[in-house]
Amino acid sequence: MKLINSFLNRFFSPLYTYAHFLLRATLGISFFLHGYGKFKIIEGFASFLGSQGILYPKFITYLVAWGEMLVGIAIIIGGLLIKILPILSNLLTRLSGAAVIVIMICALIIAHSDWSIFIGERGKVLFASEQLFLLTLGLYFFVKGNN
Repeated sequence: MKLINSFLNRFFSPLYTYAHFLLRATLGISFFLHGYGKFKIIEGFASFLGSQGILYPKFITYLVAWGEMLVGIAIIIGGLLIKILPILSNLLTRLSGAAVIVIMICALIIAHSDWSIFIGERGKVLFASEQLFLLTLGLYFFVKGNN
């Protein structure tokens, strides 16, 4: 077991620096695509928000779409600027992480409030969904920043 562990440590050690960016890129691309996708369904999404009692649903739809796209871009840029502008990139990363948390909590409350936590109908279980992972990644970058 020690031999296997030692081999894996040596094999992956050159990639340690990039592991953090892999999480960042995954979150950034996912959020960008979620926001971009909303522009194709503006009317339907606004109608859904209106049915949930959200005021100014069309405005909120555009706000969410743009917010998700900009957060996706910002979380990636926050990683690319680490060497050039370390303080700004750290702040950008943390603010983006905080925005992800807010967006995902709102999504869980508004769109997924009928989900169970551990068991239930397929596609409606929190711990089997990407929403929890996106929320957790947002929390990770909010807490950790670029450190």
